[in-house]
Amino acid sequence: MDVAALAPLIDPFQRRITYLRVSVTDRCDFRCIYCMSEEMTFLPRSEILNLEELDRVCSAFIAFGVRKLRLTGGEPLVRRNIMSLIRSLGRHRGEGRLDELTLTTNGSQLTKFAAELYDCGVRRLNVSLDTLDAAQFHALTRWGQLDKVMAGIMAAKAAGLRIKINCVALKGVNEGEFDRLVAWCGDHGFDLVFIEVMPMGDLDAASRVDQYLPLSLVRQRLAQRWTLRDIDFRTGGPARYCVVGETGGRVGFITPMTHNFCESCNRVRLTCTGRLYMCLGQEDAADLRAPLRASESNQPLIEAIAEAISRKPKGHDFVIDRDHTTPASPRHMSVTGG
Repeated sequence: MDVAALAPLIDPFQRRITYLRVSVTDRCDFRCIYCMSEEMTFLPRSEILNLEELDRVCSAFIAFGVRKLRLTGGEPLVRRNIMSLIRSLGRHRGEGRLDELTLTTNGSQLTKFAAELYDCGVRRLNVSLDTLDAAQFHALTRWGQLDKVMAGIMAAKAAGLRIKINCVALKGVNEGEFDRLVAWCGDHGFDLVFIEVMPMGDLDAASRVDQYLPLSLVRQRLAQRWTLRDIDFRTGGPARYCVVGETGGRVGFITPMTHNFCESCNRVRLTCTGRLYMCLGQEDAADLRAPLRASESNQPLIEAIAEAISRKPKGHDFVIDRDHTTPASPRHMSVTGG
């Protein structure tokens, strides 16, 4: 059900909301050590929005002027019949109401879905990949197989999809691989974005502190081998980019810890249960499932969205150190999709 065009969403700090991230499932076929506990308890299916409800709420945001839509998880491609939702949402791009429909994926399902994703109007993917070493990959993801992910990435490239590799920088774990990742991404024409680990989810606090590696240090180390030149390039998210002189590729840095990027935040996040988080690092949320299910009319949903945006905070306050042993948010990253 499409909605007639509505006035743009403007938050209390005069930021226009043009980017919606939607976690279509909390389930994943990996158990990455910075994202999930190994023994996760997932949501009952009755609490999760069905595909028609997800389409309806996304369409409402598009009517409000959202121009970029990213589907996340968990792992979005493990949700049953997810391609029917992606194909349906692709109509907005085809009709000019949406600039970009993208996914963040672990790559495990791409050999199956890459060509169909392109056919549905997806042109770009973010693939989470923290190492090119098979044994290290299995240790980081607990359940993942690197060869399967690499085959998926190459299938996506062959299908015409642009690829951005997301790498979480983990102290003492993958910091010896950053040069290799820069070279590999340069060879294949992939963008590479490094991300600081964030204090989210009920994981072991000591290990979180031990994992944290400031990207200011990562960039200093990269600059010892590579020529990095800052560029004014944005994809709609918080990454700040430079170009690598030796490869011509782009490398970005997402720094929620060392450089808070909230001043220009244009994003909100919807969980698979219909909870709208106006800030990744804050717990205030709006229930959109209730108005969705209360009426066939979109008016209650529209009013709930507008009220939620009026509460969007200025920013988050992430801290990782040994004096802060509880997470900034008890939500695992898989709940709101990063």
